[in-house]
Amino acid sequence: MIDVQSGQTQCLRLGVNVDHVATVRNARGGIHPDPVRAALLAAQAGADGITAHLREDRRHISDADIAKLMADLHIPLNLEMAATEEMLTIALRHRPHAVCIVPEKRQERTTEGGLNVADSQIYLSPFVRKLTESGARVSMFIEPDERQLDAVKNLDVPVVELHTGAYCDAPAGILREQQLERIQHAADYADKIGLECHAGHGLGYDTVGPIAAITTLTELNIGHFLIGEAIFIGFQEAIRRMRKEMEIARIPA
Repeated sequence: MIDVQSGQTQCLRLGVNVDHVATVRNARGGIHPDPVRAALLAAQAGADGITAHLREDRRHISDADIAKLMADLHIPLNLEMAATEEMLTIALRHRPHAVCIVPEKRQERTTEGGLNVADSQIYLSPFVRKLTESGARVSMFIEPDERQLDAVKNLDVPVVELHTGAYCDAPAGILREQQLERIQHAADYADKIGLECHAGHGLGYDTVGPIAAITTLTELNIGHFLIGEAIFIGFQEAIRRMRKEMEIARIPA
C-alpha cells in the first residue's frame, strides 16, 4: 500500500497505466471505452495508483480525461508529461499527486527510451522546481544508467523510473539476463544515493517476475499489456493476476 504523504511502501506497488483504453476509444471516436472507468475498476482490483500520459498530440489521453481522473480517483494519479510549457501549465492547474517527466517524439508509437537528464539539467531545473513547489512528487523516466541517476539526484528529484523496454524486448536467455543485470544495478545504485526507484515499460506476465524480485524497486507501472490481456480475461482479472505475479516474486527464497 502507498502512503500518499511520505511515499513509503511496505510492498511492491502497482501503478496501472490507462492510456491505451483511450487509444481504443479514439480509434473510432465517441466516448467508449472510458479510461476513467478503467481507472476506477483498476483501483477496485487493487491498483495502488493510476498513470496517464497526456501527450502533446493528444493521441490517447485527453485534457478532459485528466480533469475527470483528478475529480473521480481516490488513489494517486501519476501524470506523465513532456517537459514543455504547455504541459507544465496543465500540471500546475490540476496538481496531481505525482508527475513523471518523460521524453516524447511525435512520430514514435510509444516511448522509445529514457529521458537524457544528464545533458538537460539546465533546461529541466525550472520544471522540477515549479512542479515541486506545487506539491507534486516529481519523477523522471530514464535508462538504467548511473550517469542519468546522478543527474536526477543533482536536480533534487526524489523518484526515478527505470525504462524496462530493452529488457522486455530482449530474447529470453543471456541477452535478457544482461538487461536485467543493468536494471538490478541501477535500482541498487538509486537506493544507495537516496532515490526512490520505480520501473516500467513493456512488462507482462512472462517478464515481470525477475523485475519484481528486485527489492530496491518500490513500484512497477504497467499498462499496454494489461489492456490487451483484458480482451481475453477481463481488466480486473488481468490486474489481479499481475499483482499475484509480483507478490510471488517478492516471496523470500
